[in-house]
Amino acid sequence: MHSLPASSGIAIFTKYMSEINQIKVAIADDHKLFRKGVILSMRQYTNIKFVFEAENGEELLQQLPLHNPDVILCDLKMPVRDGIDVTKQITKNYPGVRVIILTMYEDDRFVGHLMDCGAAGYLLKSTDPAEIKKAITDVVKTGFYLNPFVNKILIKKNYSKQKFNPNLSSEIVLSDREKEVLTLVCMEFTAAEISQKMDISARTVEAIKDRLMERFGVKNSVGLVFYAMKNQLLD
Repeated sequence: MHSLPASSGIAIFTKYMSEINQIKVAIADDHKLFRKGVILSMRQYTNIKFVFEAENGEELLQQLPLHNPDVILCDLKMPVRDGIDVTKQITKNYPGVRVIILTMYEDDRFVGHLMDCGAAGYLLKSTDPAEIKKAITDVVKTGFYLNPFVNKILIKKNYSKQKFNPNLSSEIVLSDREKEVLTLVCMEFTAAEISQKMDISARTVEAIKDRLMERFGVKNSVGLVFYAMKNQLLD
C-alpha cells in the first residue's frame, strides 16, 4: 500500500477547499461571443466558477434549478424572455440567487425599475472584469452591489418620488440598536458580521432589519440603504 506524499495531500485538500468556497455563476446573454468573452476574462479569479450559459431568459429559467448558481449575470434584451421578466421570476421563486444585470442600457428608468424588481446590482457591458468580480463577491456577501453609476441614479430616483415637506411630528426616531444595525448594513456588513460586532444573534439582526424594512416600506437591503441616505438617518 502506497501513501501519498504529504505535499500531495496538502495540494488535494487545498484544491478541495477552494472548490467548495467557489461562487457558482451563470451568464445569460443572446450574444455567444460576449458570453465567452466574460467567462474568459473572469478565469483569472479562481473563487468564481461559471456553471452554465444561457442564450435567452427561458433557457436560463430551465437550467437554473439544475445547476443552483449563487449569482446570475443577466442581459436585459434577450429573445423569448427578457432580463426584466426573468429577474422578477428569479427573485420571487429563488430568493437565494442574486441577479446582476449586465447590459448596454444606461437609461435611468431601467436601473431604477430593475433594482425595484429585486436585482442585486446593475453593470454596463463596458465594466472592467475586476469590478464584475467585486460585484459578484459583494452580492454574495451582502446581498447587493452599488457602484457610483447606480448610486447616482437611485438617489435621484428616490428624491424625485416626492418633494421634501418638513414635518417635525413625523420625525423618524431609531433606537440605538436599530441605528447601529442600519449603519452596518449601509457599510455592507452581513448579518453574521453584524451579530459578531454587536454581540447579538444573527436572528436578532435579521429581525431588526425586517422591522426597519416594514417601517420604511422597502423590500430589501438596497431599499434600507437608500431610505437611510434619502432621509439622512445616519450621522
